[in-house]
Amino acid sequence: MYNCFFVSDLHGHTERYEKLFNKITAETPDIVLIGGDIFPSALASIKTAEKVYKSFTYDFLFPKLDELKSALNDKYPHFLLILGNDDGKFEEPEIIKAGEKGLYEYIHNKKTEIGKFSFYGYSYVPPTPFHLKDWERYDVSRYIDPGCVPLEEGFYSVPTEENVKLYKTIKDDLNELTGDKELSQSIFLFHSPPYNTNLDFANLYGKFVEGVQPDCHVGSIAIRKFIEERQPLLTLHGHIHESPRLTGSWRDKIGNTNCYSAAHDGNELAIVKFNLNEPGKVLRELI
Repeated sequence: MYNCFFVSDLHGHTERYEKLFNKITAETPDIVLIGGDIFPSALASIKTAEKVYKSFTYDFLFPKLDELKSALNDKYPHFLLILGNDDGKFEEPEIIKAGEKGLYEYIHNKKTEIGKFSFYGYSYVPPTPFHLKDWERYDVSRYIDPGCVPLEEGFYSVPTEENVKLYKTIKDDLNELTGDKELSQSIFLFHSPPYNTNLDFANLYGKFVEGVQPDCHVGSIAIRKFIEERQPLLTLHGHIHESPRLTGSWRDKIGNTNCYSAAHDGNELAIVKFNLNEPGKVLRELI
């Protein structure tokens, strides 16, 4: 038991979902984790919601999951998912509603348990150069890298209080989510990678913004420090598609914690496969 598939950043590409569902049918993992950016482009969805978002959700994703559940019966895996920074927050109510019907568990900012293991989800990423800010937070302070758009100057698809934009941080969120809980048997489904790892290297080398070379490592300092201090069993990440290609690795280790990324900038679907009883033994398959 506890065989897992992890995928991220499918961005509404139906062929990648078809590959995922075919693999699930063939190998019947116990748990499938989806790490955000699951829909077509949020900005396109907002502008043409009926054509882009609703057609993908109601004509493809939910029916496919229903079909898979009917076909696999008691072998239907336990799906856990979060959204990512390219998924508009206006999509969240429908995701919650479908989750309540048993297709999956939506675990952003929540904890769920499967056997002896605890799973936590967290969608927010540090500020980016993009204008949609639904799933962005200041990291440990209100500092932003050159070229990034401040949160209070961005666009939100749902009403968001100004004090939340200005003062909420990833660091504070993680402390509130976990409190003083012991995390050695915990798995964290993040969208952002941790800072200064093989998983957060963006294609910024040699590029300048107003005469300044941005840091190529664009992951979360708060997530990095959280992993260093709390040492969960395993952390899963996406967001920076090109990082595995640029660094040559889709995995890293912080202390005793294994960190894996399913982000990929090719046309293939990247599936990270592992068993929770042996989290250091892992395979990444491109199909």
